[in-house]
Amino acid sequence: MSPNAEGRMDSAARGDEIRIGLGLSSMGYVLAGLGGCVAILARDLDEPTSRLALLSSGFAAGLLFVALVGPRLLRSWSMTSVLSLGAVICAMGTVLLAVAPVYAVAIAGGLCIGLGGALLVLVTPLMLDGPTAAARLSRVNAVASATGILAPLAIGALDSLGPTGRLAMLAAAPPLLVLAVMTRRSKPVAPRAPVLIDSAPAAAVGRSHSRPRVGRQVATAVGLGWLRIVLSVAVEFCFVVWAVARLVAAGLPTATAALLGSAFPIGMAVGRVIGPIHWRGWSPVVPSGVFAVVGTLLVSLFDVPAVVAIGLVVAGIGVAPLYPVTLAALVATPGLSPARLAAIGAMASGVAILVAPAALALLARAVDLRTAYLITLPLLAALFALSRRPRTSLVESLGRDDVHARRDSPCAVDGLAPHVD
Repeated sequence: MSPNAEGRMDSAARGDEIRIGLGLSSMGYVLAGLGGCVAILARDLDEPTSRLALLSSGFAAGLLFVALVGPRLLRSWSMTSVLSLGAVICAMGTVLLAVAPVYAVAIAGGLCIGLGGALLVLVTPLMLDGPTAAARLSRVNAVASATGILAPLAIGALDSLGPTGRLAMLAAAPPLLVLAVMTRRSKPVAPRAPVLIDSAPAAAVGRSHSRPRVGRQVATAVGLGWLRIVLSVAVEFCFVVWAVARLVAAGLPTATAALLGSAFPIGMAVGRVIGPIHWRGWSPVVPSGVFAVVGTLLVSLFDVPAVVAIGLVVAGIGVAPLYPVTLAALVATPGLSPARLAAIGAMASGVAILVAPAALALLARAVDLRTAYLITLPLLAALFALSRRPRTSLVESLGRDDVHARRDSPCAVDGLAPHVD
């Protein structure tokens, strides 16, 4: 390949990373502000908080819907078109949420945010593929975590000045619309990874008697990848949803707790700037997960607000790389199209966001929130167990031709699958 061609590919890759970073930074701001919006909407619309809890489920519902229709959509539309559509829908949702005069408009805004955000999530791992996928995903998610720190501060500051704090959500709309314009002017992007026939082994496997075994290995690999994403996102959203409530339970006033609740997104931003931690032959999930375990213990075993806040920062540093690493590994699984695998990853995230925070809340009713936080420890233990390197490589079973086609697989980087020699 000529130096000019390599330069063009590098430039295109940087452009994809900028566009994805802009979209996810806006989404990070919006999602971090949803908790504050729920409380303010309850006041503005004179609605019980329980009725507005549906807002936080909008993103999960959007992920599940896109998981079903995403692969079909990507057959008809380019990834850049899907990215543009997601940005416009998400921008519309933020405006509706910010200015909603009635309950129905607020819920419609939340669902638009969920649907648009899910489309962004769908194309992210497809556009940021290759041997450095986990690091690239970590970088763009670091930007999202950093902007997420600003949302609670902007909402609280604006609300204290007189106007409803919900208007701070309007800040996310202009970048999303800029992204839509940038994307429409760019060349359509097709997945750079080889697109294989869904639910079929690679063409390199020529002997019919080997296909059932390979088919089972593909199904097993995808199932394990799906579970790893569910576990990593479940741990993350237990902290996202309940961090402020834990600080309140430790004795802080609500306003102060909301301010210190930024401790977890600060830790997430730091962790995603650092990126996946590689140590000896371990998967990056393990050293990162150890930080998450330490943070969980600080949050759960101590009832001193300062220690809880420190625990949130430590947990954020550890949790930050888990989703990018597990997502990059799933999308690199040979035997299924990358579009199908990205949709499976979106479904895993949706399931985790719907189930995990609710399970922690249910456990908190039986004990207390401080003890309920320990639910993240078995989740992390299961993630460690599922991240061990298997004895036989799936890519070896698929044949040497596919091994060379997938030599740039992020799995080899992430350590969630055997290294291809």
